[in-house]
Amino acid sequence: MDFALPADLTAYLAELDAFIVAEIAPLQAEDDNERFFDHRREHARTDWDNHGLPREEWEALLAEAKRRADAAGHYRFAWPEELGGKGGSNLWMAVIREYLAAKGLGLHNDLQNEHSIVGNNPFVLMFTEFATPEQRARDYDALLDGSMKTTFGLTEPNHGSDATFMETRAVPETRDGKPGWRIDGEKMWQTGMHVATHCMVFARTSGADGDARGITCFLVPVDTPGVKIEEWLWTFNMPTDHPRVSFTDVWIPEDSYWGEIDRGLGLGQSFVHQNRIRQAASSLGAAVYCIEESVAYARTRKPFGKPLSDNQAIQFPLVELATQAEILRLLIRKTAWDMDAMDHKNVETTLSDKVSMCNYWANRLCCEAADRAMQVHGGIGYSRHKPFEHIYRHHRRYRITEGAEEIQMRKVAAFLFGYLGPRGAKP
Repeated sequence: MDFALPADLTAYLAELDAFIVAEIAPLQAEDDNERFFDHRREHARTDWDNHGLPREEWEALLAEAKRRADAAGHYRFAWPEELGGKGGSNLWMAVIREYLAAKGLGLHNDLQNEHSIVGNNPFVLMFTEFATPEQRARDYDALLDGSMKTTFGLTEPNHGSDATFMETRAVPETRDGKPGWRIDGEKMWQTGMHVATHCMVFARTSGADGDARGITCFLVPVDTPGVKIEEWLWTFNMPTDHPRVSFTDVWIPEDSYWGEIDRGLGLGQSFVHQNRIRQAASSLGAAVYCIEESVAYARTRKPFGKPLSDNQAIQFPLVELATQAEILRLLIRKTAWDMDAMDHKNVETTLSDKVSMCNYWANRLCCEAADRAMQVHGGIGYSRHKPFEHIYRHHRRYRITEGAEEIQMRKVAAFLFGYLGPRGAKP
């Protein structure tokens, strides 16, 4: 059993470092782009008079960083080789995401909107795994070149964690002699709607409330009559691009879906498993950053004539956080390694409890580390001149989104007690 990182992985981390120094750091230093990362960051990023949406210049800067990363061969690292990627594994992605997040805030990796020079685009693998040949021929090129931008419509005003009880319905309907579907319902948190071309809308097409089968993933152009942004939801972490969207008498052609009719929930599960293990690694990296910054500050700050780090009241909370980080790192990498060893579609039935363990604990750890960093740094830690409040505000949402930590704990319990997973229903 060897826990050492492969030599080619450590070499790639060094390659990323060199790329950041050569391309990304100079871009961040241009034209006062530092305003997006220093104490001015929330105001600089947020167009307060336009629904709190991201400012155009902020998104343009992120796009340029991604363009440079793509040109250098980094952005599509996790994509299959046939799509211009490097076929990066879950294990490598976990290590990379932690490594970049541990560097702190910067244009190389700003997780407020999942930006990174090594992109996280779970739609690509989700589409690769579930799309039919006809759907690939129709949508693949647009999805890959970025001309198709999709939102993810699973959560509803009255239904979040209980997604199988969704109220959005799709029924077959022929209009002007053409077969199609009529969709009615509402979706919450349609992230990226201000730039999206399509909405992925999960809707019940058969079965009863609570049934996993009977849900279909539809692809709805945002300019379809009946699609309406009802409100932009301002959040703890600004800027916001998360609206509530209604679908009223929305008609789309018969083939406007991904995957199979009544089997769409598998696409959503595919999406969250990839995101959860990568978010876990990113949260771990951000937690490590907070811990290391706190240690460094405590060693240099000298109240009452001696280093702050001499006090056990400072030492012990950071010791506990550092210990949890070490344990969590091993679990994340082991889980990512196990994911790489099985078919992507089998993760849900055999390993999703471990993915949930990683995710809910990492997100909680990051919030605790950011809070502790504020405490260790005192008044300056509470200010926006340090990044801890930003880290806390961002990662606090991950304890709710894509599976609240209570829901993920419930999944772990289901596997542990044999209601789901390899233990089956054995007593």
